[in-house]
Amino acid sequence: MHENPILGIATAALEEIKALNLVILDVSDRTSVTDYMLIASGTSERHVRSLTGNVVRCAKREGFPPLGVEGERGGEWALVDLGDVIVHVMLPRVRDFYQLEKLWSVELEEGSDPPEPASGLPRRGQLG
Repeated sequence: MHENPILGIATAALEEIKALNLVILDVSDRTSVTDYMLIASGTSERHVRSLTGNVVRCAKREGFPPLGVEGERGGEWALVDLGDVIVHVMLPRVRDFYQLEKLWSVELEEGSDPPEPASGLPRRGQLG
């Protein structure tokens, strides 16, 4: 099991429904929005919807209801926001086009901080 319980729940939910090419990215040093991104592929629009639905069901069952779910009707790219973990489920062609793994793997210069949130939004942990 993973250190982060939400990460473990989401990973198991994707593996249970046979997600393809599951990648876990630790982005905690790159953004204040989330700690982890899970990126997975589905074989069809129906499979993407099934994977997304299973993540939502498993997270709710374990007491972690999603903060938001986007794109599940379309089936090409769905996102489940679980706070500390954001799950992206995509068709392979969509995943190849957007290359999220490459985007989030850009190295920060040593000693630099992640960019500040836009519009003066508080960083995670600064909410009252």
